[in-house]
Amino acid sequence: MRSDASAADPTPVLRLDHRPATLGNWLGGLWRFRGVLIALARKDFQVRYKRATLGVLWSVALPLLQSIVLVFIFSRVGGFGSGHSFSYAGFVLAGMVPWVFVSTSIIASTTSIVDASGLTDKVWFPRAILALVPPCANLLLLATATAILLVELPLVGVTPNVRLLLLVPAAALAVLFASSVGLVLAALYVYFRDLKFMVAAVILVWLYVTPIVYPASALGSAGRWLDLNPLTGIVGLFQTAAVGAPGPSARAVVVSLGSTAVLMVAAAAIHRRYDRLFVDLL
Repeated sequence: MRSDASAADPTPVLRLDHRPATLGNWLGGLWRFRGVLIALARKDFQVRYKRATLGVLWSVALPLLQSIVLVFIFSRVGGFGSGHSFSYAGFVLAGMVPWVFVSTSIIASTTSIVDASGLTDKVWFPRAILALVPPCANLLLLATATAILLVELPLVGVTPNVRLLLLVPAAALAVLFASSVGLVLAALYVYFRDLKFMVAAVILVWLYVTPIVYPASALGSAGRWLDLNPLTGIVGLFQTAAVGAPGPSARAVVVSLGSTAVLMVAAAAIHRRYDRLFVDLL
């Protein structure tokens, strides 16, 4: 028989066994610990730009400089800057906005669970929270970069119109895609530490197989293979919304949506099954 003291004890007890959490319990855990996600994302953002005079503007200044260099090189050497009905400079700038968000979020998310080992072995919360911190922390960067893109469009000869509304679903898809990839890679990195270097190599190549500095049509018939790149649809939506470039093919958009959905399902399955085991391997 329990004593009155133990019966009145409100302390919750977490019991972990060999069975994976149900999807409902796992999603419920993410929602209950949303305060942890917000706090960690805020801390990540503040630490990143602490004592920086320009603050968050650095996150836009560096990609902007990279865009200018790419525009100069590929318009002069590759000849991609002529023969278009849209602004090539605006095309590249619009493509860099989702690319920088997705690539930086994925790189940071990959090592997020291992990097936070000092926290996870003291306090329990769904480890998926840690993988979601970089995309959440980068939301302000995405918003800032998008706002600056809108300001720059008239400077490159683009008149904003109603097609800019496409930026909303395009940004939402970019966030979901980066979060899904980050969740999967963060779980895998707990077991395979070489993954960090593999991701860095893939990101390096991924930039040039994504139609950011060149339209897919510039590659002729070979351009249709770019539709298999999940970022092609996302980047294409940004470029269409910003400068009126020919929209991504229906296949490219389907690939982006399908890849995001598959990765979300995979991430939920992996974290539900292995979340309780991560701390033993850190």
